[in-house]
This record gives sequence, structure tokens and C-alpha cells, in this order.
Amino acid sequence: MPARLRILVATLWAGSLWTIGFVVAPTLFATLSDRVLAGNIAGSLFRVEAWLSIACALVLLALLQWAPGTLDLRRRRLLAALVLSMLVCALVSHFGITPLMSEIKAQAPSGIMDDAMRSRFGMLHGMSSLVFAVQSLLAGLLIWKQQ
Repeated sequence: MPARLRILVATLWAGSLWTIGFVVAPTLFATLSDRVLAGNIAGSLFRVEAWLSIACALVLLALLQWAPGTLDLRRRRLLAALVLSMLVCALVSHFGITPLMSEIKAQAPSGIMDDAMRSRFGMLHGMSSLVFAVQSLLAGLLIWKQQ
């Protein structure tokens, strides 16, 4: 039972990352003519995703700790390292990069940024996208290495 629960939680986590990041957010920007609105909705979804990531990481770490008999030590350590790496990605993005992006947006409440603000926001968005891509790749590896 712990192995199936572990796979279920890992699949929920990976699926939510991939759906929001690679289907929903791009669809918002492709569908809505108001890019600020699309960005605000995507930002809200990524906030929910960050908290889901934290919850899934904690559940998976608990399952790895409290159901050790289902996996050998080497596999358990690998899975724990993947989960912790994904958790770090979520924490860096949500508590590190996102507040900086929000600060820039708050300085331009009408959505109009000067060149310096737009450049800084773009750099932070690029960093956030890179962290998300790494987390998404790690999610695939986490699913792959479950058994």
C-alpha cells in the first residue's frame, strides 16, 4: 500500500506541474487578449501549484521515511534526493523569485513598465521558467524511478 500511495502522490505532483506549466499557462496567453490578466491568472495557478508541491513533497518524504521496507536503501535515498530537489525548486521559486516579480508588478499597477522594469521582470521570469523546467524534469525522473 505505501508504494502505491507514493506513486499516486508523485503522479499527482508531476501531472499538476506539467498541466499548469505546459498546457494551462500557455493556453491562457494564447487565448486571452489581455496579457496582464493572463499573467495574473497564471500567477495564481502557480501559487496554488507551489503549495501543492510543498504538500506532495512532505507526504512523499514521510512515506519514504515511514515505509522503508518497500524499497532498498539506495532507491529510497535517490527518491528522497529527487523529492528534496523538487521541493527546493518550489521554495526558491515561490519564496525567492515570485516575491521579486510581484514587487516589480506592484510598482507598475497599470501594467505599464519602463524598460528597466520590463528587463528585470523578464530576467526573473526567465529564472522562474528555468527553475520550473528543472522541477518538471525531476518530476519525470521521480515517476520513472518509483519502481
